[in-house]
Amino acid sequence: MITSTSNSYVRHIRSLRDDRSSRQSERVFMLEGVRLVNDMLDADVIPDYVLFDPQQLDSTPAGQALLARIYGIAHTYEASSVAIKAASDTNSPQGVIAVASWPELPIYAHDFVLICDEIQDPGNLGTIIRSAAAVGIDAIYCTPGCVDVYAPKTVRASMGSLFRVPIRPDTTLASLQPLLAGTTIVAADGAADATPYTRISWQRPHALIVGNEAHGLSAAARDIAQQHISIPMHHGVESLNAAMAATVILFEAQRRRANG
Repeated sequence: MITSTSNSYVRHIRSLRDDRSSRQSERVFMLEGVRLVNDMLDADVIPDYVLFDPQQLDSTPAGQALLARIYGIAHTYEASSVAIKAASDTNSPQGVIAVASWPELPIYAHDFVLICDEIQDPGNLGTIIRSAAAVGIDAIYCTPGCVDVYAPKTVRASMGSLFRVPIRPDTTLASLQPLLAGTTIVAADGAADATPYTRISWQRPHALIVGNEAHGLSAAARDIAQQHISIPMHHGVESLNAAMAATVILFEAQRRRANG
């Protein structure tokens, strides 16, 4: 059993937890908690390795079920609660942390695409990914100014959706333009003259751009957008956060597309 907080696996997880450059150079990330590790295994992802506290996992039915799965895969190591705590990114670790390669799901179409333009809050980005997966987005592109897709807080907020939708981080808008030829590019915009999001058709191929929480769309995003849309607000309400706005628009787009 791993008990030392200076164990090489514990130190490696900490580096992935704290250092974006480590995640990028190795193209791996950490994920922790019973649900996320189960989601990983459900997606047939083989982890690089897993650290787990058998005593803690055995204390709940969900943990017991995961424990049975863990014992069936390679490169799994029992660890003490102290070692798990040292590697964890949460205040109350659930007794399991895995390290896995970045998911690279194939992109088969660009009929319904989401572009995250310099989203900075990991909770927002993770929630946007979760909502996008729920409506069946073909692909998510994140511009270089976005928070790391594989930061621990983003991963947690995505609730396993990283394994369900193709995501391409660090994609410039210029490189996307040839891929989106023939696609209507719509930008969420709080401007007073923007078209209400319920008044456009989502039937033809569309790409939705959601901008930064503080300053909105980048200049490059404004340049490539063919339509600007907004969510009408009652008097006195300034705006929704990026994740909520994206979710509202995505589900309206899904409804319109389903109803023809």
